[in-house]
This record gives sequence, C-alpha cells and structure tokens, in this order.
Amino acid sequence: MASGVKGGGGKKGKGKKGASVRNVTDGRQPRVRVKTAKRRKTSSTRWLERQLNDPYVAEARRLGYRGRAAFKLIEIDDKYDFLQPGQTVLDLGCAPGGWVQVTQERIGEKGAVVGIDLLEVEPIAGATLIQKDFMDDDAPDLLKSALGGPVDVVLSDMAPWTTGHAPTDHLRIIGLVEAAAYFAAEVLKPGGSFIAKVFSGGTEQNLLNQLKRDYQKVAHFKPPASRKESAEMYVVAIGFRGERP
Repeated sequence: MASGVKGGGGKKGKGKKGASVRNVTDGRQPRVRVKTAKRRKTSSTRWLERQLNDPYVAEARRLGYRGRAAFKLIEIDDKYDFLQPGQTVLDLGCAPGGWVQVTQERIGEKGAVVGIDLLEVEPIAGATLIQKDFMDDDAPDLLKSALGGPVDVVLSDMAPWTTGHAPTDHLRIIGLVEAAAYFAAEVLKPGGSFIAKVFSGGTEQNLLNQLKRDYQKVAHFKPPASRKESAEMYVVAIGFRGERP
C-alpha cells in the first residue's frame, strides 16, 4: 500500500453484506516445505514457504481478495463495526485493492469508495482509484474533488518505504499517520471514523491526545491477520466530533 512511500480483516460480519470468513487458522492446512533451489536465496525460500503455509493467503485466494491484508480490515470492522451500508469511504494507500473489495462488500451498491496509492491498482468496478502520492501538494484537493463531499470513514494502510535506519523510518511513519489524521479531520462527517496503520509503540502521544479530543472513542488493535512478528497495529478512532483543524 504505497503513498510516497508504500501503503497497504475474523468473525462473520455481524449480518453485514460481505464475505463469510471461516476460521482460517484452524490448523487443518497441511504444511508445505520448500527445498532450496539453485539461484534462489535462502531468504527467498523462507518467504515462499511462509506464503505457501499462510492460511490467510490461501483464504484470500479462495475468496478472490487481492491479498491477505483484506482480512485485517475484516477483523478490525468485525470488532469495531464502523463500515455500514450506503457510506462514503476513503482508502489511503489502497494497493493492491483488498481493502477496497472488503469495503465495497460492507457498504453495498449505494455506498462509494475512493482510493489513492502511489502504485498502480488494477481497476475495481464501482470504485474510484487514483494513482498518486498522497503526500503530493495537490493530492488533498484531488481527493476532495473525487469524493464530492464529506465522508463517513477514512482508512489508511499507508507505510513508508523503509531505509533500515530506525529513527528515520520512525519519523516517516509518524509523518504519514499525522498527515492522514489531519486530512481525515478535514473530510469526515460528524460521527465518522478514522482507522490507520501505526507501528510498535502505537500512536505518538501528541497525535493520540489530538485523536482523543476529536473522537469519542480511540483504541489500538492488532488484528489476528497481522503476522505475530510484524510491528504493525492499527489506531481506531470512532465518533468524530465534527471539529475542523
């Protein structure tokens, strides 16, 4: 899920229109072992083996989702119940499109989804997808024009391209989340929701304090579909108070 940088759910969906997700971690999938081949790095072999043995990857393929990340949104929404029929939703860092697919299932044909990503995303019927860096100066106006008015939910699965230098990477991550939160405050309807990827340590205190002032409920959540070794988690802010920055 890219945006200048790179961007990106379970229980059943509480009666919502959408996929019925079985227990994808029930352990019934036989383990596949991959032999190291000539010209293939050991790290590549490990990645391939992990993909072949990841139940979420198999379930995404079965249900037609564009990647396992779709289950992260399913699980977040199953817990916090912010996606509803007829809503308008903005997806920041939407590539490859799994979150758009899940959102469409849950908001139905009367809803609308606009997504943006630095990477090209294959078209999804009924969704407006923009290939652009969210951090570009003209991106906010472009998105507002595409949205045509206030939105109910802002999703952000954006994450920066990492440099390997922890302090630099941390600053980039925080900058993205802050930019997404600020834009959400410009476009959300009163009562709306903001969900964004953050990393180990959660949301920076200054931003967390701001979210708690702007929203009725703020929580951190690591969905089961997020790999255990991953530092990612999500901040979930629900009930926008309607105050503009």
